[in-house]
Amino acid sequence: MNVAEALRSRYTCRAFKPDPVSKETILRILEPALRAPSWANTQPWELFVAGGSVLDRIRQAYLENFRKGVPRSPDIPAPTGWPPALRRRIEELRVDRLAAMGIDPEDDAARKMLSEQNFRLFGAPVVVYLCLDRGLTPWSIFDMGLLAQSIMLAAQEVGVDSAPAVMLVAYPDILRTELGIPEELSILLGIALGYGDAGHMQNRYRSPRRPLQEVARLEGF
Repeated sequence: MNVAEALRSRYTCRAFKPDPVSKETILRILEPALRAPSWANTQPWELFVAGGSVLDRIRQAYLENFRKGVPRSPDIPAPTGWPPALRRRIEELRVDRLAAMGIDPEDDAARKMLSEQNFRLFGAPVVVYLCLDRGLTPWSIFDMGLLAQSIMLAAQEVGVDSAPAVMLVAYPDILRTELGIPEELSILLGIALGYGDAGHMQNRYRSPRRPLQEVARLEGF
């Protein structure tokens, strides 16, 4: 698989099979991903990988919090607003995903059940948590994005599906307890890894992308 094929075939998997991913496979994914670039080679990332009974406890605690209505409290605050064009794409995604799954947007029970899948960690057998020192700036967060994409592309090459999601870091206190993540690190993002259930309705939908001519302005060619 070349890079272009990996980019085109990668998708956010929202329903995984229960099949485990071996430690050897995880290492095959992470080792080349660590070649990601960073400002002055600072390599600001710290990774915590959860699987097995540890991830099962995290999953159960997340579900309990969700069902009790415990507010999410990620270390990196969510945006308070979006520019109009971005807000429109978010709404279009929501509507199109619900339609693809045959869910009425007004059906609160069905939408809650769908949301609960996020707090089940999509049924993934492995989650990689990306952390960095709290004192670092958005430039280092940019570096973390480079690492995240590298992890997902390396996973794609070995046949492992992925899902980057802020919901995976919704309750950092749970993660610190289970994974021993120190307070001086911000828990930035979770990447679920595993083998996608191709027949699941959540995995049948593919979100659109803006056309190149709308995004890129080329001058002097």
